[in-house]
Amino acid sequence: MKKKLIVGLMLVSLLSVSAVPLSQAFSLGDVLKVGGIGFLIDKFSTPLNNFINQLTFKHGAGTEYTTKVVPIVSVGNKGYIGAAQVTGPEELVDKTKAVIQLEGNFNGSTFRVKALLPIDSTNPVNFSRVQGVGVSAIIDIKI
Repeated sequence: MKKKLIVGLMLVSLLSVSAVPLSQAFSLGDVLKVGGIGFLIDKFSTPLNNFINQLTFKHGAGTEYTTKVVPIVSVGNKGYIGAAQVTGPEELVDKTKAVIQLEGNFNGSTFRVKALLPIDSTNPVNFSRVQGVGVSAIIDIKI
């Protein structure tokens, strides 16, 4: 179990490093935070998904589609990782491995835009968008 945990944290850390622009400096502490967040997302994805579904049904906004919680990989100005709930037909949600967050400025810096796209990979460089799946919730993780 301990071996799997270490390998998992290293894998998440390595995948997250690929999301950081080469010109952006980062420390070992940053890598450990990202790896820890990835571990938390993996460990709590099902309970988080169930909580979000209960919350939305409680407020009359539930869905009959399939849902699951996946990591968010950010590309652009920063290389952070977070979590999102995706929803859609079961076969498409099953294909979804992550949500990629693309960031940009519109009209100079008047508007900051974050596009959240369900993708079939956790690799922010080599992926395909999963059409027919939407983001239904964003999960912030306190670090």
